[in-house]
Amino acid sequence: MIDAFRSYLPVDVHFGCGALSELPDLLSSIGSDAMVLVCDRFFADFGAELQKKTPAIAAVFSDVEPNPQLSGVETVVQLLKATGATAVAAIGGGSAIDTAKFAAACAFSDRTPAEHFDGAPFPKAHAAIIAVPTTAGTGSEVTGVSVISRGSEKKTTHNPAFYPTACIVDPELTFTVPAKTTLMTGLDAFTHAIEAFWSVNHTPVTDLFAVEALKAIVPHLEASYKTGDKDARVAMAYGSLMAGLAFSTAKTAACHACSYPLSSYHHLPHGEACAFTLDSFIRLNADDRLEELAWTLGFESCDELANEIARLKREGGLRTRLADLDGNADIDRLAKESNAHMLMRNNPVQFTDEALRAMFAALE
Repeated sequence: MIDAFRSYLPVDVHFGCGALSELPDLLSSIGSDAMVLVCDRFFADFGAELQKKTPAIAAVFSDVEPNPQLSGVETVVQLLKATGATAVAAIGGGSAIDTAKFAAACAFSDRTPAEHFDGAPFPKAHAAIIAVPTTAGTGSEVTGVSVISRGSEKKTTHNPAFYPTACIVDPELTFTVPAKTTLMTGLDAFTHAIEAFWSVNHTPVTDLFAVEALKAIVPHLEASYKTGDKDARVAMAYGSLMAGLAFSTAKTAACHACSYPLSSYHHLPHGEACAFTLDSFIRLNADDRLEELAWTLGFESCDELANEIARLKREGGLRTRLADLDGNADIDRLAKESNAHMLMRNNPVQFTDEALRAMFAALE
């Protein structure tokens, strides 16, 4: 018997090589005469060129930090108000998209972004959002989540206003992403998919998206970062999109909970921080359902799947041990703050602080 569930997927998705050319038509279709473009620093020149070709782009903000800061959101809100723009387009990784989402939700607010960061409700009216990911990893283009930091304080906010009106997933934008970034973002997408699968909030719909994502990611992740194979990168862009659709409803769990203190105190990029504990939690969460998933993906067991993740991290030059961090890892703090994070409640296995401390200690 299938339990009752809800599913909400409001984003107009445009996928395909060359799909970026649809941006002007999309802007017209949502009824906006002016927009602010938010892009990663890596795409600053691209954004400037796009502005020349697209008169509707009233301003460009390209000073997005890897762990996006509230100060960036405040600047984008100022640009929206100064130009009268009613839409925000984000071209980049999750940092650019999360910045655009939060700013769009504040665009018509009488409160400051800082007040909303501190918990003040967002108004129902908000700027339209068009999300264009340039990495195959975050899935942020189809979620109602924004992760923003104020200094070292990193906060995940869920709000319906954060769902993009539309997204353009053009795999060609990922073709020039460096190898190590491709691996980190690919492991982030893998983590989104498998955590959506084992989340206590999973549904038949999210399971379909999660398994579809993993079937695309597992066979193509290594080639996508080692050789830059274009077919592999197209598959990864598709897998990341499917993973985003999965965790948008099911939400992430233990790996993401642990990623927050790892990023805050040891400055690991988000994908690397999530991957740091990924193989550990595959083993800790192993049950009949997860064993069946491992078999579906071509592995004999969860242990073999975890070993494969560990191999990819090691061979890709990612940090895998506490000793790889900055030599000052506080295991007690990592365990306590990870367990206190709200995402840990989505994990199928609930841990004590002592159990998480033992997990981190095993990585010394």
